[in-house]
Formats: sequence, C-alpha cells, structure tokens
Amino acid sequence: MKKKVILMSIDGMRPDGFLTCGNPYAEEMMKNAYYTLNGQTVFPSKTLPCHMSLFHSVTPQRHGITTNVYQPMARPLNGLFEQLHLFKRICAMYYGWGEIRDVATPATVTYGECINARRSADRIESSDTALTDSAIARLRSQAPDFVFLYQVETDEKGGHDFGWMTEEYKARISTALDNVRRVVQEFGDEYTVIVTADHGGHDRMHGTDLPEDMTIPMFYMGPDFPKGVRFEGGSILDIAPTIAKIMEIEPADEWEGTPVI
Repeated sequence: MKKKVILMSIDGMRPDGFLTCGNPYAEEMMKNAYYTLNGQTVFPSKTLPCHMSLFHSVTPQRHGITTNVYQPMARPLNGLFEQLHLFKRICAMYYGWGEIRDVATPATVTYGECINARRSADRIESSDTALTDSAIARLRSQAPDFVFLYQVETDEKGGHDFGWMTEEYKARISTALDNVRRVVQEFGDEYTVIVTADHGGHDRMHGTDLPEDMTIPMFYMGPDFPKGVRFEGGSILDIAPTIAKIMEIEPADEWEGTPVI
C-alpha cells in the first residue's frame, strides 16, 4: 500500500510564537510528533525563495529565486512535485498567495485551489480555514497521494500587518493550528502529516539572517517517526528528501538535504 503525505506550511510561524499562541493543540503536536523548535531556513528568508528551497532541496544560490518574483531556473532541476509526478503519484495544492503556484510545474498538480488572502477578506473570515475546508473535501473524495496546504495569514495578516509576536500575530498562528488539528484528527491514520514554517520574522518584516527570521519549527507525525521526541537543528532542505523516502520514490540527484528518518 502506497504511503501518503500531507504537508502544511504556516507562513512566518516562529517557534516562540507557536509556543505562546495559547492554542492547546500546540502541546498535543509536541506529544505526537518528531519535531524541532530550532530548525533552519535559507537566506534570504523570504516566502518564495524559502518554499522553492523546501520543494527543490537546494539553497536560493542554486535555484536562483532570491525575491518573491519567480524567474525560470538557469539550470533547471526537478522538485518534489516533479519527482512525485514521475512516479505517478497524484498531487494537490491549496494556497492563499498566488506566487506559491510556482513551486510546481502545472502538469504535476491534479487538484488545486487558490483563495487570495487579501482579495477574499470581504467574503470570508479566513482564507486559511477556507482552504483547509477545500483540502479536507478533496481528501475525502479523492484521497490524493500528496497534498500541500499553505496557510499565509500568520505572515500576511499577522506579522506584516501588526508585527511578529503581537497578539494579532499569535491569534493567526492559533487559527492555523486549529486547521492542523482538523486535518490530523481526520486523516492522521491514513497520511503522514508534516507541519513547517518557511521563515520567521521580526518587527513587521523578514528576509534577513537574524535568528528571528531564520529559525523555524518542523513537526513530523506518522508511523515512521517517534512520538514526543524533540531533535536539534534540521533544515528546510530536508523536507523534500524526507517525503520522498516516506513515499518510496527516488529523490532528484541534485537535492542537497538529508531525510530525517
């Protein structure tokens, strides 16, 4: 039986924001995950470069994306979506910021939806929650092999609007964790669930090499991982190779990260 994975990215979630957001599910995650609270992202610690590194397991100096504007790679390489497609896995993507679509080539994504966090604000209370609803509906109906669920509001409507570590910022983390809880409770027996941030932040910005921007939490929940075990360090580059190993597909030759299992 093929193993399946759900990857959830909470944009801009700092480890101390996770710990102090007040959501009781944070404690449950630590009890049920193999996790780190001092993982490292890549520099520049910006959303698109970080996600390109997450999915392609190389630094921005290799993939060439150093701003939030996509440009084709001078030396193309397959990312996780492309590798999964090669091995005939069905993929889905749900995201609240349009530029994230560029982490995958279109042919590799069978199901997907974008709900723009800014433009939808007059229609729905939370794009993160609405996208989670859509992902859950697809998981129930089609059970794709890999689902990427990207929650942007912690960064966009928390950190940038009010400042990292403000009460408004932590409230957005709490909402994101509610969405993680819903996914894990319904699908945690069928899927490995991985939760990460792409970067942290300070004041009302990110992108620097400050520890507040570069340090991220990562959680691995599934039968391949011990429960309630904290490990030190870890890199955002390790996520794609770890997913490839779980799903028993070959990683791309140029990937630089190391599976955490």
